[in-house]
Amino acid sequence: MYETYVFDLDGTLLNTLDDLAASCNYALRHCGMPERTVDDVRRFVGNGVRKLMERAVPDGVDNPLFDEAYAVFRSHYMEHGLDTTQPYPGVMGMLERLKQGNKNVAVVSNKFYAATQELCRHFFSGYVEVAIGERDGIRKKPAPDTVMEALKALGVGKNGAVYIGDSDVDVMTARNCGMPCISVLWGFRDRSFLEKHGATTFVTSPDEIV
Repeated sequence: MYETYVFDLDGTLLNTLDDLAASCNYALRHCGMPERTVDDVRRFVGNGVRKLMERAVPDGVDNPLFDEAYAVFRSHYMEHGLDTTQPYPGVMGMLERLKQGNKNVAVVSNKFYAATQELCRHFFSGYVEVAIGERDGIRKKPAPDTVMEALKALGVGKNGAVYIGDSDVDVMTARNCGMPCISVLWGFRDRSFLEKHGATTFVTSPDEIV
């Protein structure tokens, strides 16, 4: 049905929650702050790791130790982001089918750029042609900028393209890009939450994407 598939990463292709929570709590402990539960971190993710830490650190950016906690998080995550992270069941088979069908595949994430690149190289080499993460100088999702950059890198337009993600941010991103959106139900947000934020098309397993 589609020729180009643009995927979110965390909660869509990869279950990164436990590693994100571990790095978050490592940074909080380092700064003498109370730790967060995995369910807390599940609610905090979706808008990039800086926003995750803004939500996790007491008083957010107003906390005088915020910058230190954020830097410790980034450093720890770059070393430990692969400790428990794995593709969701069925993801690799789905990507193989897309490759066999000569489809264009990109990942666009609000995770910082180096981590996005590392995770895609580690898990999806040969399947994901373009991987773009958060960095200075370009607006992150839900702005359309990074998705448009990915389409340009693939050498295609948005006609025939679909955006796939697990969060309200992904729904808004697709809308801002003028692209259809598929919302996955195995990620960090449930159907009720997604429907409240405008999601209309759902899949319960990666096989349904293709």
